[in-house]
Amino acid sequence: MAPLHRPIHERIDWLFGLAERHAQDYASPEAWLARQRYLAQHPTAIMVMKCMDGRINIPIATQTPRGIIQPFRNLGGIFHLGWPHLGEVLLAAVDKVLRQGRQTLVVITYHYSQGDTRRGCAGFHFRTEDARAHTMGIRDEVSALFGAQHQTVYPLVCGFETDEEALVLHGADGQTLNMAKLSEAELAELPARLQALLPDMPTQVRADLLPLLQGNHRHIAELRQRERHLDIEHREWMICVGRGFDWLHLPNLALIIGPYSPDLADPIRKAAGIIRGNMADGRIPADGFLLMSSVPYEDVGVDRARAELKSRFMARFAADVIRREFPDLAQGMVERQTVLNWHSRSVEPLQAPCR
Repeated sequence: MAPLHRPIHERIDWLFGLAERHAQDYASPEAWLARQRYLAQHPTAIMVMKCMDGRINIPIATQTPRGIIQPFRNLGGIFHLGWPHLGEVLLAAVDKVLRQGRQTLVVITYHYSQGDTRRGCAGFHFRTEDARAHTMGIRDEVSALFGAQHQTVYPLVCGFETDEEALVLHGADGQTLNMAKLSEAELAELPARLQALLPDMPTQVRADLLPLLQGNHRHIAELRQRERHLDIEHREWMICVGRGFDWLHLPNLALIIGPYSPDLADPIRKAAGIIRGNMADGRIPADGFLLMSSVPYEDVGVDRARAELKSRFMARFAADVIRREFPDLAQGMVERQTVLNWHSRSVEPLQAPCR
């Protein structure tokens, strides 16, 4: 459990301990073998575009080995493929997969709560229809970028109902498939239902989507056996800027801003306003908050040096916005710049603070 009411430096120590444990689990022999076996059986690359909300943990919700699903996270799940950096990152990821002879499934998500509208997406002011419409727009952009036939890159709009952590698939004709409403007896019909819902989906992609849905069905059943507290209180005490925060999947603790939009200042201002409100209302201690940057790298040398420079730049940019817009809040700002080793998933702190 997160030490929500401990002093800021104790919370930061706990956070880096969490990152270290995640890296150890990811790099274990069992986890490595599980990933290799899974990819041999299901070669389709899976990328998920989603909100920063820590409740939306697709690997856990689908019981998929860590490292299989590549996430793209941003405030509100808001993306535009015309954004220069987002387009470059997505194109590079698809190109890498294509060179291996594999297809790509891009899952474009929005989230909502069936029990309480206020447990929905704050990025869209809890208006689920607006969030869903935005994901439909992203689907059209993926089609425009990679082709409308969807034989190499398939865009799939998928709702995520956070109360039961259920996937809701959207077909092109307006039909949906809600995994929370599928009975155990109906599970055998899932391949046929999937084909009827997504008739243009390539056979291999559909076969590789199936285990995610089966895993989600098991996950929902397991959650229904537990007594759960559906926490809607915002208690975020950290602002995270960059990529490589896959290890940080905890509800209402972090505001994660992907480095995709040409206007990074706007989501930073919104995040800082949320932090200040949390302090003012007593949901988190007022002794400080964490500003953390992260950039992944794959190779030592130039690639790591580039990641370090970029991480420092993003931290400095975000800190300048906060100091300018929220000078009172900035007095309690603690900065940590990091890079992430993509192969080991190890978070590496950078020693000298940015200036």
